[in-house]
Amino acid sequence: MESLDYYEMLGVERTADKESIKKAYKKLALKYHPDRNLGDKEAEEKFKEISEAYSVLADDQKRQIYDRYGKQGLEGRGMGGGFGDLGDIFADLFGEDSIFSNAFGFGKRQPQSKIPKDLLVPLELSFKEAVFGCKKNIKLDFKAWCGACQGSGAKEGKTQTCPHCQGRGQSFIQQGFMTLASTCTHCQGKGQVVKEKCGSCKGQGFIVQKEEFSLDVPEGIDAQNRIRVARRGNEYQQGMRGDLYLEAVVEEDEHFVRRGNDIYIEVPVFFTSIPLGSKIMVPSLKKELELQIPPNTADHAPFIFKNEGVKDVNSSRRGNLIAVVKIVYPQKLDEKQKELLIKLHESFDYESEPYKNVFEVCYGKVKHWLQDLVKK
Repeated sequence: MESLDYYEMLGVERTADKESIKKAYKKLALKYHPDRNLGDKEAEEKFKEISEAYSVLADDQKRQIYDRYGKQGLEGRGMGGGFGDLGDIFADLFGEDSIFSNAFGFGKRQPQSKIPKDLLVPLELSFKEAVFGCKKNIKLDFKAWCGACQGSGAKEGKTQTCPHCQGRGQSFIQQGFMTLASTCTHCQGKGQVVKEKCGSCKGQGFIVQKEEFSLDVPEGIDAQNRIRVARRGNEYQQGMRGDLYLEAVVEEDEHFVRRGNDIYIEVPVFFTSIPLGSKIMVPSLKKELELQIPPNTADHAPFIFKNEGVKDVNSSRRGNLIAVVKIVYPQKLDEKQKELLIKLHESFDYESEPYKNVFEVCYGKVKHWLQDLVKK
């Protein structure tokens, strides 16, 4: 028989799910935490016991072994029944940066590297280069590990214990029964500070190096698409480089407008061709296309040419070419042209003045409305 039953300790059934176990532990942890029970040895022991129970029952593998063999089964498999790192437990319950995790001094210290692993730079492309693909010469500035100080930023790599946090990487403020912890702003959580700056990198921990290489840009790449180039990023540790990400910045074309893999082109058509209909040639990305415009086509009417757009960058599919009609009117007329247009206009008789029918119908309707108002 077990001297300590983890389920009883947390006050849950043996069939309880993870969420119930987590809620039970959270409630008890806040109740018995030493910062809330200063000098109470019994509360401190209770806190250790429930933390041990939670560390086992919250882990599927440990819980399965415990259910079958008890606490001795855990110890026999080298897992132990101890509650280990309370920082992990409180981060799991409240989040690593939560007020609870930091308040109890259990927040994880994860100091940021002086050198970010990956590198993001713009890749400037013309419309043609993006649509058809190209070979591009890349000139790159990247951060390289400073060998003189081993990336520490300190002369000869020598650092000293941070005098503000005494090497703990955190500063603490007591507020009532709670101890608030935050990352030390002087050492950024490292616990060490530079005694004297490295002369090679000026205390930065890295130097800037230049690199040049050739890159095959795939056909169909679009603005904001990214190309990943492995091991061309920053050297974040000696001999180890992250990845380079090239984000496409594509120049606009004077005539073609791209929307995804579709290409739009505006086709100007003179107004006299609209009632008659006409046949015109439209340029696509690779050839000329014939467009038959039906009589009385509306302004901005689209005509779709299937598979005449841009190749999808991830497949062999192609988008469409959409030709959009734009009716063009003359900017000015000479006397002869005016005379011809007047004759043409008059030849349509009543049909040339469709607004008159609308006026007569609407005005008659209004007259009836007014008459009804007078009768009332």
